[in-house]
Amino acid sequence: MDDGAGRGTEQVDALRAGGLLVATAGMTDPNFAGTVVLLLDVDDAGALGVVLNRPSPVLVAEVLEPWGDVVVAPEVLFRGGPVRPEGALAVALLADDRDAPVGFRAAWHSDAGVLGMLDLDAPVEVVAGSLAGLRIFAGYAGWGAEQLQGEVGRGDWYVVPSLAGDVFRPDPRGLRREVLRRQPGELAWHATRPADPALN
Repeated sequence: MDDGAGRGTEQVDALRAGGLLVATAGMTDPNFAGTVVLLLDVDDAGALGVVLNRPSPVLVAEVLEPWGDVVVAPEVLFRGGPVRPEGALAVALLADDRDAPVGFRAAWHSDAGVLGMLDLDAPVEVVAGSLAGLRIFAGYAGWGAEQLQGEVGRGDWYVVPSLAGDVFRPDPRGLRREVLRRQPGELAWHATRPADPALN
């Protein structure tokens, strides 16, 4: 589905770690309808990301007790995607430009500093003071080679830049609208478009 947002080759070329996928109104997969996905890794073999705007009711302290006091509010697990929902994946923001702590793998530089993935087997007492933000996701979103490019070309996703605040937003319910609203040109108009065009 092409809803005139100007996607095409430039959208596919914009797929990189640190970027956002914002589900279009044409996204029908219930795993992703209405979502904002942070891309963590993109290469020739495929892509990996986490859904930013689906908090669960489960407290981090209930399942990963040592990290309960380290994650940012709300202190719950987020539903990162349909792949391996029984596993946990952590995204962290370094507190400053010092050496990264053990278990941290830098993925990209954001407006607020270095973001990356954190190994949750790392010792909490060593890592905690090095982080300015931490969020933990149950499961992740994954795409095989060329699969995501095909979905973008079909019009399932808008590809836009991220801000560190998107990852650690205290109330993620309005994230999709906020991300679209700050985009240039006609894309910002889609911030108020209902997920079901019949409701428009």
